[in-house]
Amino acid sequence: MKTNRVYILLALLVIFIWGSTFISTKILLDDLTPIQIMLARYLIAYLGLLVIYPRFHRPEGTKSELRYLLAALTGSTFYFLAENSALSFTQASNVSLLISAAPILTSVAAHLCTRDEKMSRRQIYGFLSAMAGIFFVVCNGKFVLKLSPAGDLLALTAALLWAFYCILLRRFDSPYKPVYITRKIFFYAILTMVPLLLLDRRQPAPGVFLLPWVWFHLVFLGLVASSVCYVLWYQVVAHLGAVRANNFVYLNPLVTMVFSVIFLRERITLLMLAGGVLILLGVMIAEGTLGRREAVTKQERKVSV
Repeated sequence: MKTNRVYILLALLVIFIWGSTFISTKILLDDLTPIQIMLARYLIAYLGLLVIYPRFHRPEGTKSELRYLLAALTGSTFYFLAENSALSFTQASNVSLLISAAPILTSVAAHLCTRDEKMSRRQIYGFLSAMAGIFFVVCNGKFVLKLSPAGDLLALTAALLWAFYCILLRRFDSPYKPVYITRKIFFYAILTMVPLLLLDRRQPAPGVFLLPWVWFHLVFLGLVASSVCYVLWYQVVAHLGAVRANNFVYLNPLVTMVFSVIFLRERITLLMLAGGVLILLGVMIAEGTLGRREAVTKQERKVSV
């Protein structure tokens, strides 16, 4: 139980950081393309992991290397290409909402692809509560949600890719440390990003990489949100399971809302607060926290009687 609490706290930390990346990416999109941001982010992330763990190991076999490649495509290259491109077409709140469909997509994928992670009624109830809260949060007091077909489809594609990435993580059976596994996935991600960069026609503005604020956001996205968080997330998924770990993704829009208030000075409304409560309630239901508390309470009553 104590071990689970540690990984739950790690999951919350990762989601807290990832929830703020929408703002950093949105700011960088003023001067860089989605592919440029993606490649710069992963180069920084790979170098960071190389400093942390400078050792190299022999390939584990063709099947394992293909699995690394597939993980890189689903969890990095195509995922961030879809997410960053979605931010170019539509609002960050829309992307945050649709990316939050990843948990239920993960549940469906895990239900179909694995034997030990099946959907439960509790997870469905938690999903409904969290999605209702997400809707309130991203509407930000407005009952008209502006949709962009291209951007929203890309965001849903990113959510589906993330679901399969988490399923792949559960199937990794490597003798090496999580930091090395993550670094190797990043290596394949960079290899698959380079051809996309060659197709990118828009060149960065002269001197854009000399701007301190550009490097601040790139280093944050690369070292913190990628290097550190992906290593932590690998361990979270390994110990909590893909479905349970992804329940915490519901908190992404809530974190995005908080950072929007702090950095963009957006106004907090009663609808946003109600949405935040529903999101937290949804995570607690999906996690089974409420059920465990009720069971403990009943047990305590029996003991007292």
